[in-house]
Amino acid sequence: MKEGIVYLIGAGPGDPSLITLRGKQLIEEADVLVYDYLAHPKLLEFARPDVEKIYVGKMGGAHTRTQEEINRIIIDLARSGKKVARLKGGDPYIFGRGGEEAQELVREGLKFEVVPGVTAGAAASAYAGIPLTHRDFTTDVAFVTGHEDPTKDASAIRWDKLATGVGTLVFYMGIKNLPSIVKNLIDNGRDPETPVAVIRWGARPEQRTVVGTLLTIADEVAKAGIKAPAITIVGGVVSLRDELRWYDTKPLFGRSVVVTRAREQASDFADILAEQGANVIQFPTIACVAPDDWTELDAAVDRIGDFDWIVFTSVNGVKFFLDRVRQRGKDIRVLAGLSICCIGPKTAAAVEALGVNVDVVPDEYRAEAVIEALRDRGGVDGKKILIPRAKVAREVLPTELAKMGADVTVATAYVTVRPDDRKEEIRRLFTDKKIDAITFTSSSTVTNFVQMWESPEVARELLNGVTVASIGPITSDTARSYGIVPAVEPTDYTTPALAEALKAWFADQPVGA
Repeated sequence: MKEGIVYLIGAGPGDPSLITLRGKQLIEEADVLVYDYLAHPKLLEFARPDVEKIYVGKMGGAHTRTQEEINRIIIDLARSGKKVARLKGGDPYIFGRGGEEAQELVREGLKFEVVPGVTAGAAASAYAGIPLTHRDFTTDVAFVTGHEDPTKDASAIRWDKLATGVGTLVFYMGIKNLPSIVKNLIDNGRDPETPVAVIRWGARPEQRTVVGTLLTIADEVAKAGIKAPAITIVGGVVSLRDELRWYDTKPLFGRSVVVTRAREQASDFADILAEQGANVIQFPTIACVAPDDWTELDAAVDRIGDFDWIVFTSVNGVKFFLDRVRQRGKDIRVLAGLSICCIGPKTAAAVEALGVNVDVVPDEYRAEAVIEALRDRGGVDGKKILIPRAKVAREVLPTELAKMGADVTVATAYVTVRPDDRKEEIRRLFTDKKIDAITFTSSSTVTNFVQMWESPEVARELLNGVTVASIGPITSDTARSYGIVPAVEPTDYTTPALAEALKAWFADQPVGA
């Protein structure tokens, strides 16, 4: 049996992009993921499809497993020869009980490695605009547990030394004990007017920051309804927040935006929205899969040399067409001699990434513009045109090209289906008014969203008070046919333009409006 090993990996503070390169590599290679509540779900997507996932989260006293049970799990897995990625929020050796787990592995004679992570205290403060050290305020900082039982006879914390001996204090997990913490600091000599910040869900789109003083912070936190997980920062550096805040001033910060695009194509769009500060909720209403019958496409591929033009109407069309070409024992050279038209820049980029030039990309990214662009090039009378596309799609393009005298072959390259996972979770977010906007990037995403629910009326009710953003007029027309009126539509029919239009829409609206 191969030798097992446990990697104690710091999963970082919340923003999944803050995982270390080493941490990501080990997640990708792991046989088993054993992960905590504070490990961002997106990190799990780095793992192999066949990875075993074991959740051992602890939240506000509600523990799925005791620490002893967690120790036993990782020991047994390592003994069985598994490569175990033990994902722990923040850094495993800073209030992560990583040292205890490492000790158990040592006692059992098992191999382990520690991969440091960005600790929540450092990340939450930075994302809130608060440097933990600054020459004008302090050159020392202390990380302190805020999780001590306030009823026990004696504290392990030397409040008399800590209160006035360290410039910046960072308390972890101290929301319930906040009144006790501030009392101990004041009673031991800390100025009651010392600035304090409490940061919930630091370095995540859900981040909330409340600022006060030692005298006022407990009331401010209670008034704001701040709950765990949160970090408390005490010290003069907190006064720099207004000057240095950068994360929660992003244009879409505090906005939850649903992306309905197929998961394979959604990542770039989701990244653009996230970069603007949005809390992106991926809820694909469409998925692209191979057709049950390849007859049409196989016949077209086998006589590819007969065609003059090939028109790609989506990135999916490019992908599935080329996948099938390879399965037929051919390669990209089948496109030699063909003129190529792509309906938009993303589709053109997918073709050009193969080292193939695209001849036509219309100024507007819809079927009607393709027709005009081909007409401007002298028309297609007598030309043979192949369109590999979804099984169900608008008939405008092949119909109009045929009217122009072209011999058009439409071949099914893929089928769009409606995934139903996460439906009830998303319903709750809508009914609880936790969604600010929903984006539709094709007519199919609209239709599938509506058909997910019991009736169009239910779909409209879920979208009551939600900003509907449509990528273009065709998609908007489909939405209106269901009684859904888009509020946002860009002049360029691309996802970057859609993100910019959303940003402009929310620019003058305060969060919560």
